[in-house]
Amino acid sequence: MITKYNKIAFSGFLALNLFFANPVISQEKKAKKAISDYTKYVNPFIGSAGHGHVFVGANVPFGAVQLGPVNIFEGWDWCSGYNYVSNTILGFTHTHLSGTGIGDLNDILLLPVSGKVPLFKGTKEDMVNGYGSYFSHENEVSKPGYYSVLLDKYKIKAELTASEKVGFHKYTFNTANDNHVLLDLADGIGWDKPVKTFIKKINETTLAGYRFSAGWATDQRVYFTIEFSEPISNLALYDDKTAVNGNEGEGLKMKAILDFAALKNKQVLVKVGISPVSAENAAANIKAEIPNWDFDQTAKTASSKWNKELNKIQITGNDKTMKVFYTSLYHTMFAPSIFNDANGDYRGTDKKVYEKANFTNYTTFSLWDTYRGLHPLYTITQPDKINDIVKSFLAIYQQQGRLPVWHLMGNETNTMNGNHSIAVIADAYLKGYRDYDVALAYEAMKKTAMQTRDGMDYVQKLQYIPADKMLETVGNALEYAIDDYCIAQMAKALNKTEDYNYFTKRANLYKLYFDKETTFMRGKLTDGNWRTPFNPLSSAHRKDDYVEGNAWQYTWLVPQDPYGLIELFGSESKFLAKLDSLFLITDKVEGEEISPDISGLIGQYAQGNEPNHHIPYLYAFAGQPWKTAKLIREIDDKFYSTKPDGLCGNEDLGQMSAWYVLSSMGFYSVNPANGVYVLGSPLVNSAVIHHKAGISFSIKAIDNSATNIYIQKAEFNGKPYTKSYITQEMIVKGGELKLFMGSKPSATFGVKKSDRPL
Repeated sequence: MITKYNKIAFSGFLALNLFFANPVISQEKKAKKAISDYTKYVNPFIGSAGHGHVFVGANVPFGAVQLGPVNIFEGWDWCSGYNYVSNTILGFTHTHLSGTGIGDLNDILLLPVSGKVPLFKGTKEDMVNGYGSYFSHENEVSKPGYYSVLLDKYKIKAELTASEKVGFHKYTFNTANDNHVLLDLADGIGWDKPVKTFIKKINETTLAGYRFSAGWATDQRVYFTIEFSEPISNLALYDDKTAVNGNEGEGLKMKAILDFAALKNKQVLVKVGISPVSAENAAANIKAEIPNWDFDQTAKTASSKWNKELNKIQITGNDKTMKVFYTSLYHTMFAPSIFNDANGDYRGTDKKVYEKANFTNYTTFSLWDTYRGLHPLYTITQPDKINDIVKSFLAIYQQQGRLPVWHLMGNETNTMNGNHSIAVIADAYLKGYRDYDVALAYEAMKKTAMQTRDGMDYVQKLQYIPADKMLETVGNALEYAIDDYCIAQMAKALNKTEDYNYFTKRANLYKLYFDKETTFMRGKLTDGNWRTPFNPLSSAHRKDDYVEGNAWQYTWLVPQDPYGLIELFGSESKFLAKLDSLFLITDKVEGEEISPDISGLIGQYAQGNEPNHHIPYLYAFAGQPWKTAKLIREIDDKFYSTKPDGLCGNEDLGQMSAWYVLSSMGFYSVNPANGVYVLGSPLVNSAVIHHKAGISFSIKAIDNSATNIYIQKAEFNGKPYTKSYITQEMIVKGGELKLFMGSKPSATFGVKKSDRPL
């Protein structure tokens, strides 16, 4: 792991930060920033068609409530509940996922209805005899913190906004009479199925209850309180299609039809508080967050919260760049989501209630995706959240005995491979975020890495995972090596020499999968031979040696040690030739069960799947950063647009967008835990990152254009800067980076070994 390149680079890193540690310059950016309205550039529909799977609706940054429309489910591309190609709405639900490849949630459906209220959903072919409505995008509005649509069938305008734990509805009916609201707790999205549901009328304007379900999250519990601005004139309860007498009922699929007498202004307002703990806490959340009935002010507040976050990075660029950038930045803040109540209470992974927690507890961690770029981005833009994210990890560790893999609504889903909470903690610690129990954090990292699940027992016994013993061995092993590198770096920082040596050796085990004859990472059998037959273009989804990819794509998954990977090829020239081939070879993937996640192809490079995201930046490690620049521009041109299908793959809770946010500013985090960002080609003309109050880091791309895509030279704080990377320390101390752009590759910038990334 510690190659000759690493030793040179580490020395350069120390010298670099001593050279640029200029306290005068660090302070000069402390002028108060001007607030601009960046919400106008956000188009929430980007990524809502195709395989993007993004959530469309009303929410606030990192909010527990994501209140939005639900279409009739038509397959995988409806994992969020909504796809732009649909023209149906069944109702509005309060929990959603954004960009995932598995569907879940969709809790607490409300639908305003005029006239007859069916108990069952309509179909795409027949919306007359079931509930739901057709709609037109011409009568639909979505912007940060607000959503509205006209339901054609009922001629009702539905408007939505939200706070962190409360959804706020505004229904404007066409007539004053025969108006209703349907509450349906029966159906979720994808794997989600109800286990037990309950509805109770508290008074003439309030309902309460819960929805317990099993799905991707195997034991999900959502409690709610619903407050109406108008009195309920009649309440009818049903368990599926069976009437339930009285004012409360428990069943598998509880539903309620609420009637409203003559409405003076033809409107009903509805507030829905949710809680992982109790209906009483849900009611308290409403009182704490939206105590009044001012819908417009709540929507304005939600918009202001979004704009405050968007202002953390202020850019200039062409129209497309402005829209894609701020929509991407918006999409990076849907998850992780808050998972405790206004009083601090939350329900742990062990299903116990933890009262009055002294930290913000988060859930919805898609760590296989987000450790690569999203969490490094947070260390720049969300410094106030990093420690609480780590504390959330540690609470999960104490409750389930290991760190989270893919956590959803207080449940470990064990989805995807690796233990990438390890990388997130190491990155946080090494960047100076340490307001948590560091000893517990290290214990959790080490214990998690020493498990015997998912091939880790083979890593400890044989040093490799035999391909005839389990599937996806190469994908698992390479991800484990990344995590082991991260533990080693934290062990080194904590002066745990024995652990550092042990995990450094484990981090180097990726080399055992490299076949020098074919120059691919390959599955190895128990007897030490390579698995045959072998076709590097082949993909068999969840049935081969790779995870949502093939050998062409996985050979490069060594972001923690690119120089070690170069040495495996035998020389820089051989490495570069192979890397060139990745982008030049056919874009046809072979096999009868090709992973649908292999998308956004340039050759065999797949921008639509996260393990590929660092690959274009590997050229910088071999002294050819101009090839990175060319690829970044090509990826932007082909795979990011302002259209509903403007993402080439699953958004994956912010990672696809985080790649764009970082790359468009001119850099990306290749190594997930060394505080280094490799330069590429800025899409923006300028960017100012407001890390903390009074501390800003600015990037200016001089003479930037569609043809001037290559960095010719750079200056940092007015001094010549020759490195093809920047550091976390440079960003968080503040300063100004100037990148001088040109139409031809520079023969010198970033070429010397001493100027290459650490």
